[in-house]
Order: sequence, then C-alpha cells, then structure tokens
Amino acid sequence: MTDTRTSSAWQPPAEEVEPAYQPVEVGLADGDWAVGRINGWWRPATGRSWCRVRLLGRGEEARWMPFDPDRLVLLPSSGI
Repeated sequence: MTDTRTSSAWQPPAEEVEPAYQPVEVGLADGDWAVGRINGWWRPATGRSWCRVRLLGRGEEARWMPFDPDRLVLLPSSGI
C-alpha cells in the first residue's frame, strides 16, 4: 500500500505546521544523495514527526515525508 502523505497533494493542518529553515541531505530511492531544505515540521500527537522537504536545484515542489534520520541528514545552518 502506498502512503499518500508523501505526495505533494497531502498537507497536514496548516495551524499545526511549524515553519523551519533547516538544510538537509536527502537519501534518494536510487541510492544517490541531494541537498535540500526542510521548510516545515508537523508533529502529530501520536506517531512520528513529518517534515516538508524541498530538493534544491531540481525544480520539484516541496513534499511532506516522515522524518527518518537514515534518509534525512540535518546539516548546520550556521556556525561553520
């Protein structure tokens, strides 16, 4: 069964979304990695956190996906 929440059409309730600006590296299905940004977090009362991710330089819309530290590596946004 496909989880429809990973499509660009699914949106959590807008009033529950926390704005963010977090650089990430995203592990892609083909094993490659891409640089992106998390620009929103949704933390439901139960279950795992979700983030809205936009891959940079690919012309794709941001999409919601469950936060998985094996697929999303948080990068520092400042201080290096």
